[in-house]
Amino acid sequence: MLTVIFGREGCPFCVRAKDVAEQLANDRDDFKYRYIDIIKEGISKEDLEKSAGKPCPTVPQIFVDQTHIGGFTEFEAYAKENLGLYQ
Repeated sequence: MLTVIFGREGCPFCVRAKDVAEQLANDRDDFKYRYIDIIKEGISKEDLEKSAGKPCPTVPQIFVDQTHIGGFTEFEAYAKENLGLYQ
């Protein structure tokens, strides 16, 4: 399972999403993640929206196995429900 987190420097929710992903990577052999800084990589809001298929007004925007999950709140809920986070 590959999770991709699109974020930017200075974003507290991006930091929290990376923390959750790091915990999952440590706890699960089947979980890997990649963090992409949208500013450094030149990725626009429009690029994210095209990939997600819907508006992406904030970062982070998170994809699990190429399926758009949403932002940090949605990712944390997904991880608790499906990946055993905090259990």
